[in-house]
Amino acid sequence: MMHLLARRIAGLLLTLAIVSFLIFAVMDLLPGDPASIMLGTSAAPDTLAALRHELGLDQPLILRYGHWVAGVLSGDLGQSYTYGVPVAGLIAERLAVTLPLAIFAIALSVTIALPLGSFAAARRGGIADVVATLFSQISIAVPAFWVALLMIILFSTSLGLMPAGGFPGWGNGIWAALHALVMPAVALALPQAGVLTRVTRSAVLEVLHEDFSRTARAKGLSSAAVLWRHAVPNALVPVMTILGLQFTFLVAGAVLVENVFNLPGLGRLALQALAQRDIIVMQDVVLFFAALVIVMNFVVDMSYLAIDPRLRRAA
Repeated sequence: MMHLLARRIAGLLLTLAIVSFLIFAVMDLLPGDPASIMLGTSAAPDTLAALRHELGLDQPLILRYGHWVAGVLSGDLGQSYTYGVPVAGLIAERLAVTLPLAIFAIALSVTIALPLGSFAAARRGGIADVVATLFSQISIAVPAFWVALLMIILFSTSLGLMPAGGFPGWGNGIWAALHALVMPAVALALPQAGVLTRVTRSAVLEVLHEDFSRTARAKGLSSAAVLWRHAVPNALVPVMTILGLQFTFLVAGAVLVENVFNLPGLGRLALQALAQRDIIVMQDVVLFFAALVIVMNFVVDMSYLAIDPRLRRAA
């Protein structure tokens, strides 16, 4: 078990190292000189050269990469070229919006999908199965940003029940902040719930046809007991895989929804940094997204061992 854990951690660290170098190399190839953007196109050549030297942009690629990695490991992500503030503070400030939004959305997705997919599998071909199938197909087909626009028109413009956008900040009260995140979370959760419903239905349906499920029914257990005590727990491995992927998508891929609702999230920061050619912010944000995906995959792999005793014995 410890050997497996050490091997997975070593693979995680190696993957992070390779990904960090690829991110740095690709960002270095992007057009646009940060010094020229900061000083403007009319800046004198000697002024540009002095600023490039101050920012370390005149050093070789491998040396700049080494300085960047050393800073990341020590918690110093550098200074934003555009905002002139530490990048770590910018990411922490935006993450305080994106992370609760992602957790809110994934909680809604699980709340909808797990019961719906389980009931659909238990009543295959019945009304619950038809409803689950329709919900899954429609929610997957409809983009999240389009759902967001419809919700703004209905609940904000027409009914005036919800704010159309913006974020008041956690300092103004947790309820005000959560109120501003309700519609973005629902818009993000519905497509993910459709995917999760389909995966849950397939996984539970497969487990219900296993020998131990038939044995449990033969021993006199009710259909509900077989479903919730035997089928659903044994179907959680593929569901956990999708949940891990969905969480990283909700953190890294909520750019459109954050822009529709004018939320100061991490995705919006990345989009602004790209428009302003703020290379250091882009590097750090993309590295954060990549590290989140890699770490979440590691957590999901380890969670398999906690869920399935057969995998623990094999390990």
